[in-house]
Amino acid sequence: MGLEEVAERLAAIADELGDLAYDRLHEASSATGRGMVADPRLVAEERRLTRARRAVDKAVVLLRPPHDDGSDLSDV
Repeated sequence: MGLEEVAERLAAIADELGDLAYDRLHEASSATGRGMVADPRLVAEERRLTRARRAVDKAVVLLRPPHDDGSDLSDV
C-alpha cells in the first residue's frame, strides 16, 4: 500500500468525521429551533469531531506529494 492510498483512506475518514460532526450540530440546532436548550454534550462532541477531522485533513496533505503549482502548503 502506498502513501497515496493511505491518504485516500484518510480523506474518506475525514469525510465521515465531517458527516458525524454535521449530524451532532444539526441535532443541537434542532433542539434550539424547538425552543429547547441544546445538549452541551452534543456541542462538545461536534467540536471534538471537527478537531479530529481537521487533524486527519492535515495528515492527508502531509502524505500527498507536494503540488508543483508554486503554492505553499506548509502552514496547513
